[in-house]
Amino acid sequence: MLNNLNEEYFLVLRRPLESKRQSPKSLGSILILSIFLQAFLLFLEFFVGGFSNYPSKDLIVKIHLIASSILATISVIYSIPYIYLRSQKVQYFVSMLVSQNLFGVSVYLISLMAVGTILSNEDSLLQFTYMTLLIGGIVFIITFVRFIILLNNGFYRKGFKKDKQRGKFEKTSYLPVVILIGISISFVIQFLIRNFNTGHYDVMFVIILSIVIFWVMLFILPEQLVILYCKFRFDSFNYELNGRLKPVKDENGKMIPEEKLDSYFRQKTKAGSE
Repeated sequence: MLNNLNEEYFLVLRRPLESKRQSPKSLGSILILSIFLQAFLLFLEFFVGGFSNYPSKDLIVKIHLIASSILATISVIYSIPYIYLRSQKVQYFVSMLVSQNLFGVSVYLISLMAVGTILSNEDSLLQFTYMTLLIGGIVFIITFVRFIILLNNGFYRKGFKKDKQRGKFEKTSYLPVVILIGISISFVIQFLIRNFNTGHYDVMFVIILSIVIFWVMLFILPEQLVILYCKFRFDSFNYELNGRLKPVKDENGKMIPEEKLDSYFRQKTKAGSE
């Protein structure tokens, strides 16, 4: 599906690496900070869970605590320069898991525990869980398909001759996901209103916000997966041991200077269209 696309089709996804926002050093710092944030979210899970009627809540929190502790240990390991510079692909994979665990799994579990504080019927709680997970799965599938279509159509190529059109198309292609999330929020609100007691509007707001964050993380996941794929397939998505981003090379194996990447592929695209 992606193996038939050459490096040129993915180079726009390299921009966070070019700006060093996702450099190994930056990711190493983020991994350390994530440990403290994860600890806080685990505390919230435990605290809210203490008032929750959600089935098997203790087991769920325990399993998530163990998984998060393992991730935290790995995060410490991959925040060490000697290790992350020699294992950048794994570090990015770990950072992806950490981000999804923080703002996806943790936030979602907090929302489930919060729902359990205003609902006591087990069937209703499980129905809410299945509904939100199903919507999340649909969001991921739609976003993934959208992303693959954009890649195959060359919208992430460097020097794409219709940069403005790409931006416009990307915004338009968000529409199905935005509509889905909007409709889903209305379903969640209706479900909560039908099933919860009055006087808990603050809790309902927290629940809806948490669910939306969970869906947004699933929306982000396809791009994270594709960047991970690029790091395994293309050297130019990784860094040298000295901290410099590895260069993109042309068909003859010659290095293309970073400052000339846009102009090089713009000319190449123009020549190919003539």
